[in-house]
Amino acid sequence: MSKIKICGMMHKADIEAVNELRPDFVGFIMSTQQKFRRQISVDKAEKFRAILKPSIKAVGVFVDEPLDFIEEICENDIIDLIQLHGAEDDDYILELSRRVKTPIIKAVHVSTTEQILEAQKLHCQYLLLDTAYTDKVGGGGKSFNWDIIPEKLQKPFFLAGGINADNIADAVNTVNPYSIDLSSSVETDGQKDKSKIKEVIEKVRRV
Repeated sequence: MSKIKICGMMHKADIEAVNELRPDFVGFIMSTQQKFRRQISVDKAEKFRAILKPSIKAVGVFVDEPLDFIEEICENDIIDLIQLHGAEDDDYILELSRRVKTPIIKAVHVSTTEQILEAQKLHCQYLLLDTAYTDKVGGGGKSFNWDIIPEKLQKPFFLAGGINADNIADAVNTVNPYSIDLSSSVETDGQKDKSKIKEVIEKVRRV
């Protein structure tokens, strides 16, 4: 059964909702400069982590950030996993791995099968396969052609991009990802919607 990650926690109410509904992962988007709508401060992420159920893993989401910034967050035990969602190359990943023991997810904005196979060579523990955009790094709510995903990947992967209550069961059955990654599809008017989160979790766990 695929796991579930709800990304873009912004409010205490979001944490209260996931504590009740129990996805496997939640995502905290953090940055050294204002970039993203769902971004929160490190201080807020630390407060959220303090009230998050221990069974739910906290993922820090970063886009081309200084290594020192991520290292400090890991040292303060704010997150369980690192998600790199920018243009970070393997040299960056290797240096980050040298500094911290926190597992790394590398997002790949996919266009071809060959691109995914090449990403397997990166020194990360997980991949995240997301839709490629020309004007953003994710969160656009559009899916990509799942047929380009190789049948057997060596690395476990998160599947993101345009997954919602209507196609989530198909995504699990067709692609069999390690985890589904959701954000905009479980929101209403830009805010996390508890009923939508509940619906997708129930659908995945019935598959």
